[in-house]
Amino acid sequence: MRLAYVYIMASSRNGTLYVGVTTNLIQRIAAHRQGLVPGFTARYGVKLLVYYEQHGSIRDAIVAEKRWKERRRAIKIRMIERINPAWRDLYPDLAK
Repeated sequence: MRLAYVYIMASSRNGTLYVGVTTNLIQRIAAHRQGLVPGFTARYGVKLLVYYEQHGSIRDAIVAEKRWKERRRAIKIRMIERINPAWRDLYPDLAK
């Protein structure tokens, strides 16, 4: 089984949020940051990785992603602030 990730990106603190899923977190976030992923994140300037969680398989990650997308914005913000209260961009830590 290959690990997979659910991630939340933001345009800024309390800004526009995007929930996604991937098996290669570093590569996927780099693509978002460089504007290589057309659509929502490029249109709204969503470039900060503010939350991610690891799953044992892509199936598990997709189920979790769907749950995240169903949650209200306030719940997403509470979870981000519990794990990352400063809304720090987590990508530089991953890319080391």
